[in-house]
Amino acid sequence: MNDFIFLLAALFSVLNPIGTVPIFVALTQDYSKAERSKVSLWTAINVCLILVISYFIGQYVLTFFGITIPALRIAGGIIIASSGFGLLNGKFSRNKGLDKKAEEEAQQRDNIALTPLAMPMLAGPGSISLLIAYYQEHNSTREIIFSTIAIFAVAVLIFLILRSAHYLAKYLGASGIVAISRIVGFLTIAIGIQYIINAVTSILKI
Repeated sequence: MNDFIFLLAALFSVLNPIGTVPIFVALTQDYSKAERSKVSLWTAINVCLILVISYFIGQYVLTFFGITIPALRIAGGIIIASSGFGLLNGKFSRNKGLDKKAEEEAQQRDNIALTPLAMPMLAGPGSISLLIAYYQEHNSTREIIFSTIAIFAVAVLIFLILRSAHYLAKYLGASGIVAISRIVGFLTIAIGIQYIINAVTSILKI
């Protein structure tokens, strides 16, 4: 259960679906309620698939390229911390990899659930590196089951948050979303720094 809670909290902080709310609202402002629900569902499904594939296949990618776990942790920690700083400063679009040109192109597409919503806005390098590194130390059958459940739980939360994005934007307002995202951003920075500390510690022990 501790594995489930830790990974759920870590993934939620790194993915930060709350910070995606303003962008989701902007991209779906002309959609009907049914269309928004459909986009929310497919975004959650796509994120779940990306995370599950990263969790189970990522180790083979590392082996193929000869990348060590400490190197992955340092790179992932930098990316995660950088993402956290973006949230802390309120730079949602830039942090999520969506500039003005990309946003305009996304609004002209029929399906935005995969790109840009699922990737890179939600499932990005930070969450992928987190899962790959996590699997290396938590790969017993019990831990894999709880980790997989945590990924599914995060996907469900993403669906619920995006499905309610327009209501959240209305009732929380811009200041409320910024406040929540900055809290999440602070936690995300802490997770990134801890990953770097773990990597450096493991290197010094060698």
